[in-house]
Amino acid sequence: MFQTRRAQFMEKMEGGVAIFKSAPIANRNHDVDYEYRQDSDFYYLTGFEEPESLCLLAPQHPEHQFVMFVRPRDKEKETWTGKRAGTEGAMQEYGAHMAYTLSQLDEMLPKYLDQVDKIYYSLGKDRELDHKILDLVQRYRTSSRTGLSGPYMLIDAREILHEMRLFKKEEDLLFLRQATEISCEGHLEAMKAARGGLYEYEIEALVEYIFRKRGSPRNGYPSIVGSGPNTTTLHYERNTRRMEEGELLLIDAGAEYGYYTGDITRTFPVGRRFSPDQRQIYEVVLRAQLEAIDAVKPGVSFQDVHHRAVEVITEGLVDLGFLKGQVKDLISNEAYRPFFMHRTSHWLGMDVHDVGKYKIQGTWRVLEPGMVLTVEPGIYIAPGMEGIDPKYWNIGVRIEDDVLVTPNGHEVLTAKVPKHVEDVEALRGGA
Repeated sequence: MFQTRRAQFMEKMEGGVAIFKSAPIANRNHDVDYEYRQDSDFYYLTGFEEPESLCLLAPQHPEHQFVMFVRPRDKEKETWTGKRAGTEGAMQEYGAHMAYTLSQLDEMLPKYLDQVDKIYYSLGKDRELDHKILDLVQRYRTSSRTGLSGPYMLIDAREILHEMRLFKKEEDLLFLRQATEISCEGHLEAMKAARGGLYEYEIEALVEYIFRKRGSPRNGYPSIVGSGPNTTTLHYERNTRRMEEGELLLIDAGAEYGYYTGDITRTFPVGRRFSPDQRQIYEVVLRAQLEAIDAVKPGVSFQDVHHRAVEVITEGLVDLGFLKGQVKDLISNEAYRPFFMHRTSHWLGMDVHDVGKYKIQGTWRVLEPGMVLTVEPGIYIAPGMEGIDPKYWNIGVRIEDDVLVTPNGHEVLTAKVPKHVEDVEALRGGA
């Protein structure tokens, strides 16, 4: 899989050399670091999970098209933190044609840059490496008159790589389907267990326990478990409030598996049933989500999906008496934004807000088979919202599914988690 990806990337290069760096180690305090997760681009091409590593792709090199710079073996350090691949492991286990220790980078990198005219590299992830590469390019530019031949162009490697990652192949979908399946299981257990008197963090713990039990090593992003007024905060992550019967609970959580993540949101009553006011809001959001999902198919623009959700949300806000006027004018004036202030969709894959352009030359991108996007409209009525009957305050609803664009339409990867009112209440009836 990784070898195929590297080959495809190098086929898209127009000569030159590509350089990718591993994710940095983030220190938490003193001698304790945060859990390490490899940079998605680096892992996509190498499958290598160790920090302090660098990947070099040189399609025109006669022998070393794939080169790695890694940490050396170190018996003492490995006693504390586990075995390292070292240079031998980089070649034998990960397929590198040649491997060096990272300390050899300054010595060896110029040798691979000799006689090539461009470097594919993404600035902004590693300041020290940025300066090193920029200095090398400048050196070659100013020394060309002396006969020194090397790269004088710097091209953003993401232009190729992120386009590759946008289109999921079968091997990508294998992991993504497992990630969404595990995510579904966590949400289902939470929907069964939530009740008044529990704290949000108890439901968070249950969701993440199910994720781990099903084989997910980590979350795709911090879990959002918001009850009552917290349902109206889009990225509420404190998860510390005690839930009360009769409120809504909004859970936005996704499991990561094989470096791919699910991203699901469900909103449901802490009690057994929605109140009439909650149900009114919920059904508007559900209708918007269903119609937006129905719009997902090849040839439809990314913006069209959002626009359909906006239309239904705005119509619902007018029907509820929250907005007054013609729907078309209200949409044009963005009068809906105090209630629905985010976009309906984003790409999904190795990152929860995955890579890939949304516009091509200023025009919204057209959906194609292999793309995966979320569909997640919402309505949020914060406490004290001016002009809104207080009975609607503290009602926040978002419903989110992960949708694969297929040749003939779409597939909802997260359909296993109920969202229709009758199905949600049936599940909650056993709580």
